Amino acid sequence: MAYLQYQLGAEVDSAGRTVADTSWSTQLQSSEHLWMLLEGAHVLTLMLFAGTILFVDLRLLGLVLRKVPVSAVADTVLPYTVAGFAIMVLTGSALFFANPLEYYHNPVFRVKAVFLVAAALNIFIFHWRVQAGREKWDASERPPTTARVSAGVSIVLWIAVIITGRYAAYDWFKCGQTTGVIAELAQCTEFETTQVHAEQDLAV
Repeated sequence: MAYLQYQLGAEVDSAGRTVADTSWSTQLQSSEHLWMLLEGAHVLTLMLFAGTILFVDLRLLGLVLRKVPVSAVADTVLPYTVAGFAIMVLTGSALFFANPLEYYHNPVFRVKAVFLVAAALNIFIFHWRVQAGREKWDASERPPTTARVSAGVSIVLWIAVIITGRYAAYDWFKCGQTTGVIAELAQCTEFETTQVHAEQDLAV
C-alpha cells in the first residue's frame, strides 16, 4: 500500500530517491477537478446500480409490479445494473488508489469490504441456488421464501455498503483520530510505522 501511495509513477532524483508528492496517487488526490469528477461519477453510478438492484429485490419481495414476471423485470434493468456496476468499480478503485494506505487502515472501510463480500456472496447464492428453479415461480405474485429472504438480505447489505462507504470518507475513525479497540482493529500502529518509514525514504 505504501508503494502505491508514495512510489508508483513517482519521479526519482539523481540519488535514486523517490521525489515527494510526485506519485500518481498523490497527484490524483491533489487534482481537484479529476477528484470531483471521479467522486461524482462514483456516486451517480452507485445510485444507478443500487436502484436497479432494489427494483428487482422489491419485485422478489412481492411489493412492486406483482403482475410482471420476475424475469421481465430483471432482464429490463440488467443492462443498467451491469453498466452502473462496471463504472462504479472503476471509479471506486480510482478513489481508493488516491489514498490506499489510509483507506486500508480505516476500520469503517474494512467493514464496508466485509459487507461487499457478503453482498457478492448473496448474489452468487441467489443465481446458483435460488434462481435455478425460477421457471416455477417466475410469474408468481409472491415468490418463494428463499427468493424473498435473498432479496431482503440484498437490500440490507447494499444499504450497509452505502452507509459504511459514506462514513469511510470522514476522519472520525481514521488512524490518529481513534484509540483503543478501533485502533487495534485498524492496525494503526502498523499504519503509523509504515507511513513514517515511507516518508523518510522520500526526497523533498
